[in-house]
Amino acid sequence: MNRDVKSVAEKPAVAPSSEVRRWSSVAALVPGVALCALGATVALIAGQFTSAVSPLLIAIVAGAVLANTVSLPAKFQPGLAFSAKRLLRVGIALLGLQLMFSDIVGLGWGVIAVVVAIVFLGIAGTMYAGKLLGLSWSQRILIACGFSICGAAAVAAADGVVNAREEELLTAVALVVIFGTLMIPAIPLLADAFGMNEIDAGMWAGGSIHEVAQVVAAGSALGATALGVATVVKLARVLMLAPVMAFLSIRQRTMVDNTDTKRPPLIPLFVVAFIGCMGLRSTGMLPNELLGLAKTVQTALLAAAMFALGLGVRLSVIRGVGARPFVLAAISTVWVATIAYVGVVLVS
Repeated sequence: MNRDVKSVAEKPAVAPSSEVRRWSSVAALVPGVALCALGATVALIAGQFTSAVSPLLIAIVAGAVLANTVSLPAKFQPGLAFSAKRLLRVGIALLGLQLMFSDIVGLGWGVIAVVVAIVFLGIAGTMYAGKLLGLSWSQRILIACGFSICGAAAVAAADGVVNAREEELLTAVALVVIFGTLMIPAIPLLADAFGMNEIDAGMWAGGSIHEVAQVVAAGSALGATALGVATVVKLARVLMLAPVMAFLSIRQRTMVDNTDTKRPPLIPLFVVAFIGCMGLRSTGMLPNELLGLAKTVQTALLAAAMFALGLGVRLSVIRGVGARPFVLAAISTVWVATIAYVGVVLVS
């Protein structure tokens, strides 16, 4: 009897099966994802009561407020990381369903050239100014992409390719919120002071303001015609996300010399999905009901991701990075707005 007991005691513990481990991993995501879903829901509901503020911006701010007032247990972290990366990439891919190739071509080659110049000159100028300020390459590229392409979504997309430090990512997101929000009243006021008509003012807003939602807010203040022009120009800038991310991915591959190190994909999967969604929308085969549902899902996913990013924006971290990122953000904002203004003047 004693030998039987001893033999049982000496048997090695059975390792959990792959299915058990998989379900354990999924279960670990639940608290954080549920919190982000709740934050996104609140942001979407709040967004229904104001057209001047996007649910995405509300989600970022709400997450930042919560992060600086409540200490979240560690069990939320896996789900928050999942939401900030995986859900974000799905949301960016679905963003392609808002774009049609015909809308971009309809802008005319002059405006398309201006959009390309805004993105590439904006990134190049921001990178150069950041180098003079002594900022790291990864911090510079996050700010450059966010301010030149499409705000926080571009910042997070670039981070998915270059793997910047967490404080660099959170700083860039916070700067997009701060400076992009300041641009909402600034562009209409400056456009009026410069005597610009609605079409030119809309082009300038779409070409210079960081977030799509911020462009919509400024365009609404300029007028219905300006809003339509601003939105299409901004979405053309969003389209530039694909080639820029592909370029960054290729650069990262060339920087990895160690064959044992996993290289990033040649073109990130979410970029391929983004282009695929855009091509699908361009066929004209998708019903309006499906497009409306897709837009709701895309907004909800991005709101959840932005809430997760906002939870990482802590005042102590922002204070710790110093003044140089803020100086670069101010320079980049003025630089991109100047390129856009000159482009509008040349094509009008």
